[in-house]
Amino acid sequence: METSMMEIEKTATILKLLGDKTRLTMLKMLDTHDYCVCEFVEIFKVSQPAISQHVRKLKDVGLVKETRRGQWIIYSLNRESDSFHFVQSLIQHLPNQDFKLQELEEQGLRISCN
Repeated sequence: METSMMEIEKTATILKLLGDKTRLTMLKMLDTHDYCVCEFVEIFKVSQPAISQHVRKLKDVGLVKETRRGQWIIYSLNRESDSFHFVQSLIQHLPNQDFKLQELEEQGLRISCN
C-alpha cells in the first residue's frame, strides 16, 4: 500500500514538472540530442540561471543527467530512470523539436561543446 502511494506521489511530481512548457520542450529535445545550457539559453531566449533552474528540477527527479566535457556540462535524458518509460510515453506524442537545433546551427550559434 505504501509503495503505491509513493508511485502516485512521484507521478504527480513529474506531471507537475512537465506542466511547464519549457521543461516539457527540453525533455522532448533531449530525447533526440544532448544539450549544453548555453544552447538552451539561445533556444529559449531566457537567462542562464533560469535554464539552470529548469534543468536542476528535472535532474532532481532523475529525468536528466549531466556529463562534464572539459569546461562544458552536457545534459541528456536519463534513460536508466525508473520514470523514463512513463515520460517517454508522454513525449512521444509531441512534435519533434530538432528544428530548434537546426535554427541554432543556421544562425551560427550551435555551441561545439567538445
